[in-house]
Amino acid sequence: MQRVKTDFPYAIREIENTWIPLSDGTRLAARIWLPLEADTRPLPALLEYIPYRKNDGTAIRDAIRHPYLAGHGYACVRVDIRGSGESDGILYDEYLKQEQDDCLEVMAWIASQPWCDGSLGMFGKSWGGFNSLQVASRRPPELKALITIGFTDDRYHDDVHYMGGCVLASQMLSWATVMLAGNAQPPDPRWVGERWREMWLERLEKTPPYVEAWLQHQTRDAFWKHGSVREDYNAIDVPVYAVGGWGDAYNNSIPRMLAGLSVPRKGLIGAWSHNYPEEGVPGPSMGFTQESLRWWDHWLKGQDTGVMDEPMLRSWILESEPPATYYTERKGHWVADPTWPSPHVSEQLLYLNSDGAANVLAESPASPCTLAFSGRLCHGFQSGEWGNFGIKGEFPPDQRAEDGGCLSFTSPPVSEPVAILGLPEVDLELMVDKPNALVALRLCDVAPDGASTLVTWGQLNLTHHDSHEHPEPLEPGRRYRVTVQLRMMGYQLAAGHRWRIGISPTFTRHAWPSPEMVQLSLVAGEGCRLRLPMRTAQSADRDLPDFPPAEISQPLAVELVRVPQRVHTVMQDQVDGWTTLTQVNDEGRLRFLDNGLETEHCSTETFKVREDDPLSVSQHFQSRLEFQREDWRVNVEMESLMTADATHFHLSNHMDAYEGDTRVFTKSWTRAIPRDHV
Repeated sequence: MQRVKTDFPYAIREIENTWIPLSDGTRLAARIWLPLEADTRPLPALLEYIPYRKNDGTAIRDAIRHPYLAGHGYACVRVDIRGSGESDGILYDEYLKQEQDDCLEVMAWIASQPWCDGSLGMFGKSWGGFNSLQVASRRPPELKALITIGFTDDRYHDDVHYMGGCVLASQMLSWATVMLAGNAQPPDPRWVGERWREMWLERLEKTPPYVEAWLQHQTRDAFWKHGSVREDYNAIDVPVYAVGGWGDAYNNSIPRMLAGLSVPRKGLIGAWSHNYPEEGVPGPSMGFTQESLRWWDHWLKGQDTGVMDEPMLRSWILESEPPATYYTERKGHWVADPTWPSPHVSEQLLYLNSDGAANVLAESPASPCTLAFSGRLCHGFQSGEWGNFGIKGEFPPDQRAEDGGCLSFTSPPVSEPVAILGLPEVDLELMVDKPNALVALRLCDVAPDGASTLVTWGQLNLTHHDSHEHPEPLEPGRRYRVTVQLRMMGYQLAAGHRWRIGISPTFTRHAWPSPEMVQLSLVAGEGCRLRLPMRTAQSADRDLPDFPPAEISQPLAVELVRVPQRVHTVMQDQVDGWTTLTQVNDEGRLRFLDNGLETEHCSTETFKVREDDPLSVSQHFQSRLEFQREDWRVNVEMESLMTADATHFHLSNHMDAYEGDTRVFTKSWTRAIPRDHV
């Protein structure tokens, strides 16, 4: 529950749009919330630097956060990066050096303003969480601390492109299409005047479909190492507050950074999805605006807020509950760990055993037993989204059907609740019959009534078993030992419940399938084991103070002209063997009451595969967006398609742009990209 505050220690004023000049003549558009007192007494500044359009794209979320922080004595600056919103230039890809260079100039500009005392903090979620770390590694003298939310430190392994060396089928084209649509949006004539059309057409013509570059780099090469702060944690010399949520996909980086950084640091992981903690869906939400103030006041104002006297990592441990595709809140409890790695976490081994009649997880290994299995291409379609936004239909349903479609190993019921916190790993001894293969694993909580709740999962391209930089073809029939890391999780298994691990050479929704059907042979016994990071309950956990309820500033005045709608279906054709996932995300039509702008966006994804034919996979996106204010109206329609044959990925993108009812731009892109051990 959020509480709206309108009475703050500092009166503020808003500068809805101003220009930040760069050395090459480019102007970046900024929105600024200033304490009135800063006109006579300079104050620290907070920067959020992202490409999501400050005047409409993030205006709703900015309104509940930036004025709140400004009302507590900070100059808050929200900047659209080059090529987005009303800013000049072209956004050629994510996280380029140009983006960082521009930010260094932005920081210097902010620090030189009469309302700034020269000290800056930087924060952001997702893109803003990524680039705050990337910019920090450049060591700008103005930057004193940062908060990074829903972020990664490793752009290859833990972002929307690849996971475990597999093409992340649920995200690669999806996110590229989102960005193609984002880059097709026009600047607002209210701020750039008649230049809007020239700027818009230049963006439409020059911005590439990012997916083409991403698919040209299928291994962990220099393309992905750029912007991956995991390459050198020591480059960051300012305090870091790292934040995530179990409904999000960006949590693996938090324990790595807490362990790898040498600067003052804290971590926080709640139940929420890919959103700010004060918005907290699923809940419980928490007063993160207040928590962030404690951080900023300590590092930018030198106040003793006690924020650094507390444990390094605070986590919401999820507790067993029935599977559901949507949660308003997740059952659980807070715990705190003084350091990471934590002294409260130790490893438990459960071996994958089989006696020919039952597959079990046991505390000691049985005699080796080889189990041969060929996966189904529909496996993974019921596994939920890779990263959630707290929208209905995103979480995975009951996993019993998925458990039955793979090799499953189930433990005896536990006699008392047991908790994990960390990154589970699975060691496997296996063989395959093709030179290209993958393995996917799901860890589930099985209730006494048989309901199966997905806890966490992971996947590995087996040609990457030795290196993500230098994959090698597999030798059919050769025995390999591999380790697959599952995604970071904090979870408590209830008494009477059982762990279940499911293993398959297919996971089509999230791992683009190998070019041929693969038979996986698992050598169950000593060489196959689940390694769980067990967290021992601490008496101090019961005494942890609750976070205060979320406080926000006054929400932006908007009107729903047409309500949003969402469709998420998985259908199986029993005649021709097709499995088809269809998602319709209609965001409705929204009117901003302060300036009369109306926006709408609707997209449809169709992802399908025919059983026993991995080359039948196709992913198709259609998207339409519109902007209108009085008689000014533009819309963009686009289509994206990704398929593959045995040797190449095939991409096609098409865009049409309209001013009123007149088409003013059309362009198509097609590309064939060789498969590189995937």
